[in-house]
Amino acid sequence: MFEDKSLTCKDCGTEFIFSASEQEFYSEKGFVNEPGRCPSCRAARKQQSRGGFGRSSRPQREMHETTCSACGVTTQVPFRPSGDRPVYCSDCFKQNKGY
Repeated sequence: MFEDKSLTCKDCGTEFIFSASEQEFYSEKGFVNEPGRCPSCRAARKQQSRGGFGRSSRPQREMHETTCSACGVTTQVPFRPSGDRPVYCSDCFKQNKGY
C-alpha cells in the first residue's frame, strides 16, 4: 500500500526518504501531513524545544534538607516535605519498599 517517498527538508533543503513503514506509522496515528523536516532537523528542533536540555544536561533539581523518619539521619529529598507523612533517607526507603 505504501511506497518510499523522497521529500525535501524545509529547513536544510536536503532530500530524505519518507519510508513506507514511517508512512504506515503516520497513518495509524492519524497524522495527515507528511514530515516537512529531515530526521536530523527534526531532532535538532526537538532538542531546541526542550530548552536545550537533553538527558545528560538536565537542570539540577531543587533539593530540600530533612531528617529521616526511621533512622534520624539528615538527608536531602527532591520535594518539600509537608510534615504530614514520614520521609526516609534513600537507605531506609529501599529497606521499606523492598528494593
